[in-house]
Parts: sequence; structure tokens; C-alpha cells
Amino acid sequence: MMDKIRFFPHFLPVVLAMGLGAPACLAAPPDGGDARGVVEQFLKTQTAGLPGQARIRVTLPGSALPACEALEAFLPNGASAWGRVSVGLRCPGERPWTRFVQAHVALEGRYLVAARALDAGQPLGAGDVAARTGDLTALPKSVLADPAELKGMVTVNRVAAGAPLRREQLRGTVVIQQGQTVQVVAEGQGFTVSTEARALNRAEIGATVQAKTRDGRLVSGVADEEGQIRLAQ
Repeated sequence: MMDKIRFFPHFLPVVLAMGLGAPACLAAPPDGGDARGVVEQFLKTQTAGLPGQARIRVTLPGSALPACEALEAFLPNGASAWGRVSVGLRCPGERPWTRFVQAHVALEGRYLVAARALDAGQPLGAGDVAARTGDLTALPKSVLADPAELKGMVTVNRVAAGAPLRREQLRGTVVIQQGQTVQVVAEGQGFTVSTEARALNRAEIGATVQAKTRDGRLVSGVADEEGQIRLAQ
């Protein structure tokens, strides 16, 4: 009896592992503390100039990353910190290595939608749009956020109520037609000078337009809301 008891301690870990379902070996957890912090800080820097509040989520690989004293994060060529993105981790030194981890960057910000159904060619006013808040990375990059960008704009095609407003859906109001006689205005400190000219191209509000004056001079300026050409000073 004593002989059996003498050998029992040698088999105790195996018996416990079989009886309790404990793993025979434990995988080392990923050394992700530094890696996660490096990626998060890198993406915060990348999103510093973007509109909205950035929310960053990093997914590290299941296996442990090699140790590194000077870990560097980077984005592949052509990639941007927008939505789902792969972020590179590079370790320089005698035994360099490179790995990629997945991250998601959400930008909580304001954007504009059509407050009601808008017909094609409709000039936009204050009551035609409404502000919404959401993840800008889930929307087209051309979505508008500043109501000032709508000044002098009309819709190119029909826009459904509640749809985000995109730059390609709008165009400026045409105020000058090619061949039209227009006023060319030059302003300075304490003076204003104007003369008539013939427009050489069609122009929307804020667009550059060229014209020829009666004495044959070529001038270039910006079309204003009144259909005049304002010369740059």
C-alpha cells in the first residue's frame, strides 16, 4: 500500500489535468500591450486633422508578437486611417521583422442630409437641408458637412429625403452665359471701377470667367451672385 502511495505524487498533475479538463500546456498570451498602444497612438496622429471625433479599435493577432524595443507603426502605400485598415508594425535592429494588424477607425461627426425630397435643378436654401451625426467613415467621402458649401448651389439630380448630400450631386448656379455682356468690376481702397465686357465662357457662382472688354483687352475674374465679374486685386 505504501509503495502505491509513494508513486502517486508523480502522476498528480496528469490526474488533475484529466479530471478537471485543464490544458496540458498553456499558450503564451500575445505581448500586445506595447503594440496596441503604438498602433492607437499612430492612428490618433493620422486622424488629428480629420473632421469628427475618432474612435479607434485595434485587433491584435492570436499569436504572440516578437519582442521589440523600438516598435514602429505605418500604413501601406495608398491606405488611409479611415474605416477598416491594416496597420503595419515594423521592428528595426539586428533581427528586423514586420507584421500587420487590423484596426477600425470611426469618425463621429456632423454631415448634411436632404430635409425633404429635392428635385433636379433646385436651388438649395436653409430649409432644404438638415444636420445629422454619425460615423463619417460609413458614408461617401464626398458627403457635405458645412452649410456654407451650399451657397449658390443647385441639385444635379433628384435627392431623396434623408439622403446624405454629396458634392457630386450639386453644381453652382450658372449666372453668366458665353457671349453675354457683363459688368467687370474692380475694387480697391476707396474706389470702384466698372466696365462692360463680353463673356468668353459660361460660369457658375464663384467660378473663374474670362471676358473681352470693348477696347479688346482680355480680363479674368470670378463670377459673383449678381452675374458680374469681380477682378482679383
